[in-house]
Amino acid sequence: MIQAHADAFLARARTAPGTPALAVLDGFVPAGTTAPYLLVYLWAETPELPDSRSVQGASERFVLHAICHAVGGSASAARAVSQRGRGVLLDAVLTVAGRRCFPIRSEGSNPVERDETTGVAVFDQVDLYRLESVPA
Repeated sequence: MIQAHADAFLARARTAPGTPALAVLDGFVPAGTTAPYLLVYLWAETPELPDSRSVQGASERFVLHAICHAVGGSASAARAVSQRGRGVLLDAVLTVAGRRCFPIRSEGSNPVERDETTGVAVFDQVDLYRLESVPA
């Protein structure tokens, strides 16, 4: 179930319009990758909420969290990558077999930060998203 949600989220991010196609990376930046790109870290939880259990007591609500690093060669480039991702992710209702997905919601973002630890300045805009689903 986790991978199915992750695959749906990453596939949706890859539909961002624009040229060149938005490079969407799943938790790892291969050597030689240059900006712009969207680096995504995903993790899952099954919250223990009164409305997330069935009558039988089984957990039903599934939550996938995403930290999306929109990386560019300048602050404006990072914001542009962020906007491309946001444009296709925010409020999107994904399809996951056997699940009823709710619209993707924003959990916030951070200001663009400059990073020179690699020897080359890159700029990073971090956006946080949440995808929730219940059994269909």
